[in-house]
Amino acid sequence: MSAPFAIAVHGGAGPIVTDSDDEAAVAKQGCRAAARAGYAVLRAGGSALDAVVEAVAILEDDPLFNAGVGSCLNEDGEVEMDASVMEGEALRAGAVALVRTVKNPVRLARAVMERTEHVFLAGRGALKLAREAGLQEVDPRALVVPRMVVRWERERKKREAPVPGTVGAVALDARGHVAVATSTGGTSFKRGGRIGDTPLIGCGTYADDRLGAASATGSGEAIIRVVLAKAACDAMAAGLSAERAAQAAVEQLRRVDGAGGVIVISPTGDIGLHCNTERMARAWIDPRGVEWMAFAPGMPHG
Repeated sequence: MSAPFAIAVHGGAGPIVTDSDDEAAVAKQGCRAAARAGYAVLRAGGSALDAVVEAVAILEDDPLFNAGVGSCLNEDGEVEMDASVMEGEALRAGAVALVRTVKNPVRLARAVMERTEHVFLAGRGALKLAREAGLQEVDPRALVVPRMVVRWERERKKREAPVPGTVGAVALDARGHVAVATSTGGTSFKRGGRIGDTPLIGCGTYADDRLGAASATGSGEAIIRVVLAKAACDAMAAGLSAERAAQAAVEQLRRVDGAGGVIVISPTGDIGLHCNTERMARAWIDPRGVEWMAFAPGMPHG
């Protein structure tokens, strides 16, 4: 009998606004499609790293989510994307920031991990690697969707608080290894050059076979200050269940008046998902192969 494997994905945490990305049913279905894609990789014998990259790439290609196509626009009306990956066996990691023309930043983050001696590349250095790796490039305008233009115009006029959003996935494969991938367009109307928690290992992303894996979403500056993803993994190592560990990590955001959420998976496939926001679209497939989805805080449903 094969060892258990499982996957969980999130589509971003934050307040409920009127844009279509907050349509609960649609957001949950998008997350479920990503979870199913990653689970198919695991079922076929693929690695946890393969699974989370595939799941996050699905979300990057979905204009509903704030990553890849559909990313938020900064104060200059431009897309600047961040992403990271980490695998728990050898603690290898890769991250990119300020990406403007690569269709799937999560694949570029993996290239940093696998093709260089570095962990983090940004701007022109990241673009050079993308071309060396043969990753698909697009005109930055192709990543901009009308919904985000409307939001940018509204915020430009009213200077409303930025709406954060991030996508991510955690997985356990049949060989007992965990991995995580996280990707984002950042916060709407952010200052050009701003880098949030997503590409920072330990903050938005962390994986260790001995501890588990976690992907965070929400107020990036707050998540950075409490090192949220590593805090969630450490809580599991201290003996908490995945759900309790997720709750304990999110509770740390209170110290810095932060809003957000986290998804975690333990070395045995226990899954936890928690947020202190009005919404966090999420879907997961547990070690029994049972599918679950949720949008608002509280109990999920299959």
